[in-house]
Amino acid sequence: MEELKLNPSNIRLISKTRLYGLDIPIIGLTGGIATGKSTVSAMLRDLGAPVIDADRLIKFIYNQQDTLEFIQLNSPNSISKKLIDFQILRKEFFTNNELKKNIENFLYAKLPSAFKYHVDQLDNPSFIIYDVPLLFEKHLEQSVDITVLVYAPAEIQLKRLMSRDNCSASVAQSILDSQDPIDSKKEKSDFIVENSKNTSYLTTQIQSLRVKLFL
Repeated sequence: MEELKLNPSNIRLISKTRLYGLDIPIIGLTGGIATGKSTVSAMLRDLGAPVIDADRLIKFIYNQQDTLEFIQLNSPNSISKKLIDFQILRKEFFTNNELKKNIENFLYAKLPSAFKYHVDQLDNPSFIIYDVPLLFEKHLEQSVDITVLVYAPAEIQLKRLMSRDNCSASVAQSILDSQDPIDSKKEKSDFIVENSKNTSYLTTQIQSLRVKLFL
């Protein structure tokens, strides 16, 4: 597979202003829940793009021994047979603001080293795509060279979420309300991948994005 090369016009930062001081460009890929971001991420991987997934970084951190010890100290009810019971932890996380803050601070403090470790596992890439669900919510857009949003209108998000999670409209709406509105993200993004139709249409969107991003 031919190596993808980022168009120089999309390189907008230098290492000291880039996320974690990385010396190669970062494309920030994001999207609202149920917009199909994971699908787009997989399609970009299939093109040969090096992708780092923020959710996988968090799982990587959770698998470390010092994280287990931290959770055991701060949320002992979440530990079962020396493992984290994520169903219990999730419930405590969302009902205890102090615990939520402590866990988030712990995880985010470990993210830079986890991020750099996973970059080092790649084959000397000339750029990376960082798949971050909360790119704008965490104000990371200024620390990546360009931003790409996977977009679907809010009403489609709602329908997909209800179908995917088998939940009511009110529950699905409360989940959507926990993120920035998708149209607000659209206004802030450099490039948009429209994913409101079928797979064939999404494929043409990816082809168009490839032309815009790469040489």
